[in-house]
Amino acid sequence: MYKRTKQPYSTPKVTTLTVKENALLMDFLLAKMGGMSRNAVKSLLKYGQVAVNGKAISQFDHPLQQGDNVQVSNRRTIVEKDTPQLHILYEDDHIIVIDKAAGLLTVTTGSGMDTTAFSILKEHVLRSSPKNKIFTVHRLDQLTSGVLVFAKTGDVQHAFRDNWRDVVTKRTYIALVEGKVEKEEGKISSWLTENKKTHVIYSSNTDNGGKPAVTRYKRLQFTEQFSLLEVELETGRKNQIRVHMKDIGHPIVGDRKYGSQTLIGRIALHARVLEFYHPVTGERMNFETSVPKEFMKFLK
Repeated sequence: MYKRTKQPYSTPKVTTLTVKENALLMDFLLAKMGGMSRNAVKSLLKYGQVAVNGKAISQFDHPLQQGDNVQVSNRRTIVEKDTPQLHILYEDDHIIVIDKAAGLLTVTTGSGMDTTAFSILKEHVLRSSPKNKIFTVHRLDQLTSGVLVFAKTGDVQHAFRDNWRDVVTKRTYIALVEGKVEKEEGKISSWLTENKKTHVIYSSNTDNGGKPAVTRYKRLQFTEQFSLLEVELETGRKNQIRVHMKDIGHPIVGDRKYGSQTLIGRIALHARVLEFYHPVTGERMNFETSVPKEFMKFLK
């Protein structure tokens, strides 16, 4: 059974040190931080965990004056965020949350040569230590963008996967679909089965031995040709939103596999919000991203 700790993760631990005599920041931290290595100190500086008189400092040779206050936090506030394929929204010792671009695989398709979110993050964590690892928690389709969470340990991965319905409290997508959706909001329920040869998911209104799937949607904007929907998942089946949009006669723009006639170089589906309880600390964490600009062009 998943148990939420009462520890308030929102409050980082900060150690404040007073400079007694002039020194360089690196030398001062090596002397005051209990035998910490130079690489460990560089990591603190790199990730924005060191401040002098309240201002974050990353330069190891920053000069300190007598009377300065040096604050060292146990939480990273700066990460390597900008790559063409993904943006790191948050990182701590247990998880990494990213905004994945459309076109990037979550994990390899089998060749082992693919550039994936997993491979990029694996390289990212190995820069700090050769012992660091990355574990997948859930996935997004290659041509879908949005928020993904990865684990840094096997225990955290299992805490997510084994208790997904308790840990994850909200998953909201934005979908641009073809045609004007008449209802302002609705609920779609069906059973989904996969053709193992074609990898196409089929939907049935009656129990055919597949997995039950429930999708709720709300219409945000529309024209006669396109509708922008906010979509929430009650279940998390493979291709669920894509299949359910086809079921109501409004395939997602760009989704040729499920009936779209509009080509945009991607599937117009974006995982906009992910909210969950941190599996180690119990803090409720919410990550929101903006609606992709290319979606809005269709509504002008």
